[in-house]
Order: sequence, then structure tokens, then C-alpha cells
Amino acid sequence: MGWLSDRIVRWQREQGRSNLPWQGTRDPYRIWVSEIMLQQTQVAAVTRYFERFIARFPDLRALAGADLDEVMRLWSGLGYYSRARNLHMCARRLVDGHGGEFPKSGVELAKLPGIGRSSGAAIAAFAFGARAPILDGNVRRVLCRVFAVEGYPGRGPVERHLWEIAGRELPERAIETYTQGLMDLGATLCTRSRPACHRCPLRTRCLAREQGRAGELPSPRPRRAIASRATTMLVLRRGDDVLLERRPPSGIWGGLWSLPQFDGDRRARGDPGTRSALESAVARSGYRLISRRALPAFEHLFTHLRLRVEPVLAVVATPRATRVREAPGEIWLALDEVESAALPAPVKSLLLRLRDG
Repeated sequence: MGWLSDRIVRWQREQGRSNLPWQGTRDPYRIWVSEIMLQQTQVAAVTRYFERFIARFPDLRALAGADLDEVMRLWSGLGYYSRARNLHMCARRLVDGHGGEFPKSGVELAKLPGIGRSSGAAIAAFAFGARAPILDGNVRRVLCRVFAVEGYPGRGPVERHLWEIAGRELPERAIETYTQGLMDLGATLCTRSRPACHRCPLRTRCLAREQGRAGELPSPRPRRAIASRATTMLVLRRGDDVLLERRPPSGIWGGLWSLPQFDGDRRARGDPGTRSALESAVARSGYRLISRRALPAFEHLFTHLRLRVEPVLAVVATPRATRVREAPGEIWLALDEVESAALPAPVKSLLLRLRDG
């Protein structure tokens, strides 16, 4: 065992995390769900989602047999919704094409929807003791600092160099402990800002610490302009119900239920284009428009986009009280059900304010 893996393993056994709800098991299903949830999301945010998800879908067949809407509902608020769609798709593929069994190698796992090389290696290590390198965001940061790797880790040549280091440093034994230790070290000590170098088990041989560059490495993502876009959202209200549309499977909020949305450069919610779209949506609903008014605009920031949302509330007559599906891809949702629905976070907040106001 090399110096790095030896120190990581000893530190993990003495100080690493060992009481997370997905630890202490060889069940590939639970390990897989946790790894997908942990992609681009911190442990603190994942824990309650994981426990609730497992309670509803305790095994692979339960998830594969579920309706996507329910999967998305339980994922709502966790973000990066393509992960939930891929999780559901992967479960069905494993049941239909693999007899409900997970492949035991990281290479084969990486071929399944939404897993990828690093998550595949982690699942294989924790579930089957397979020996393969990982390279998630936390591990990239540790390796960049310890070995003073220059350049943005997301660029091809830098990423390939990091994979080489990750493979070179793999121990022959205790692969599960080492893998968990690398993740934990990056998450708890070798953090993005204010790393706790004085407590790090690698501090005596960390080049970034030796050079006083822990705050500089890894090199940040090259800045790119964040695009801006305006959209009008229609809050079509019928009594205590609102009309929702299914978002396209790809793109922003893919696959979620959301409010009817009219994109474009026009910013005035009273312009002819918006009025025409609103009237068309009301006509599709089969109800008579009683009133309409603009609601306060708000902004939502994605990693690549600043979205300005300008909501319009349109109240329609309610000749009948029952909720019906008016057309494929449309539903009427009771405001009392908003909290548990699979909605984008800003849309859910908007509707909760409407419900409580």
C-alpha cells in the first residue's frame, strides 16, 4: 500500500464517516441510489431524500415498476432531474435485461443510464469489493492539491492526468475503506474553501500546502457568460386547482410538471403575443376567463442561465368541481397537493404563496 492510500485508510477508520444511511451494506441497490443522489449534491441534502426514497422503493423491482411521476415527486427539490429519469430507466433496464442483477464491474456499471465511470467504480467497490479508481468532485480536489495538478480538472488533458494518478494510487487491499476515505477527505477537510490543512492526514506531503497554494488549486472553471432569458408562466386557476403541463424530457426541469410557459424576448406580460397564448390556454381548458393579473416577477439562477419569470394569474369559471385530465401532458392539480408534487422548486414556491395568500 502506498503512502497516500495507507494514510487515507488509517484516517478513514479513525475519523471518517461511518453512520450514513447507505453505509454498512453490500446491497448494490442502496449503494447505487446513494451514489446517484450524491452526484453534484452534498451529503447533508441527500440524507433525508435517500431515506424517504428507500422507504417507498425498497428494492430494484419496486423502483422499476413505479410510475415515473412518483419517482420525480420524491426527487422534487433535489435538483438535476435527469438523474431521477436515468435512475428509473436504469432500474427498468436492469430488471428487463439483467434479470434484476447489477453488473459487478465498474466498467459494465458505467454503461448503464446515469452512472458513468466514477460512480460505477464506487458502486463496484462498495458492493463487490472491486478495485477501480474513482474521480468525483471531491477526489479531483484532493488529487489536484496533493500533487499540485495545474489546469481546470474538467478539461480533457487534465482529467486524463487525474485518472492516471487515481489509478496509480489504488491500494491492493481495503479498497472500500480507501474509496470512502477519499470521498470523505474531500467532503470534510479538503473542502473548496477554507480547507482544514492542519488536520489533513496528507498534509506533510501535500504539494499545494507546501507551496501555499491550497486556495488556488484546483484551478477554477474558466469564466463564461451566463445567458439571460425571460419567460411568462401562466397560473391558470380553477377554484383551488391549477393547470400544469409536462415539461419536455430534456432541457430545463425536464420531465417535471410545471406551469404553462411562453418563452421569448417580449418582457411585457400584456403584449399581444402573451395575451394570445393565454387566451389559447384558457380556451383549451374549456372554461371562461373571469380575471387576470400579473404576479410579482422573480429570477431563478441555473449554472448556465439566469431565468426571469413573469407569472400571470388567470382565474377561470368552474362549472364542475372535479379535477380532470384535459389533454395528454396536462393535469389539474389541487393547491393542497402542491407540496408533495414533482414540481420545479421555484414553481412550487410560487404556488405555495398563492395557496397561502
